[in-house]
Parts: sequence; structure tokens; C-alpha cells
Amino acid sequence: MKIYFDVCCLNRPFDDQSQDRIHLEAEAILTILKHVDEGRWKLVSSDTVVYEIKKTTNDERKERLLSINNRVEIYVTVDKKIFDRSSVIKEIGFTTYDAMHIACAEFAQVDVFLSTDDKLVNLALKNKDQLLVAVRNPLLWLQEELLK
Repeated sequence: MKIYFDVCCLNRPFDDQSQDRIHLEAEAILTILKHVDEGRWKLVSSDTVVYEIKKTTNDERKERLLSINNRVEIYVTVDKKIFDRSSVIKEIGFTTYDAMHIACAEFAQVDVFLSTDDKLVNLALKNKDQLLVAVRNPLLWLQEELLK
């Protein structure tokens, strides 16, 4: 199982845990990372993830995010093919970063692209026939995955 997290997922364990949804999503992400650490699933990352992490202004958080990202087994380097595909994805209505993440995930042929961004997930679900990767919320995806 190959999994791609966007940066909002990587940030979730470090967000304010007083809100139930944030806490549950953080727990789901930590559980997914446990499966990665145990070798059951593979974490995929990209130049886009690293670029976005490096823009983090809080140095402690940036280091934590880079530490999580160091667990990757598959790394996607952005090239012209990914830029071109991201341009097509952007035309659907995704932001530049989201389109780049999706294009990277598609290129790596991941099983799932996970995001806590409702707008991104809903747009992806609405346009799933135009994407080459499933885009899901980590909590909902993990719940379904564990029930298989």
C-alpha cells in the first residue's frame, strides 16, 4: 500500500488537539505512520511536499515535519511531465499546490492520496473520473481500510 500525505496531513498531529475532529484525524495519521514504520505501508513524498514544509515559519514544527517526511520510501522529483499534468489538474479547479501534489501522487501510482482539506477532498471526489488517484480524508480512509 503506497500512501501520499499532503502537508496539512503532516501538520495535523501538531495542530490544536482540543477539537475532536483534529484530534481524531491526528490519531488516524499517527496510526498510518505506525503501519509505515512497521513496513506494512509505504510513504510517498515529493519535491512539492518538501518545498511546502520548508516554507513553514515555525522552526520546531518544520523540523518535526521533515522528520516525518524522512520516513518516505518513494520520493517523486518534479519534472516537466508532472508540471504538465498538474496544469491539467489545476484546470479542474484545484490550487497550484494541490494540483502538484495530486500529479506527484499519480506519478508514483499511490493507492491513496490523503488530505484533511475538505475542499480538496470534495473537489477530488466530484472529479474522480478525471484523476488517476483516490483522494480521501485520512480518518475516513483508515476506518474503511481497517474494516477490510
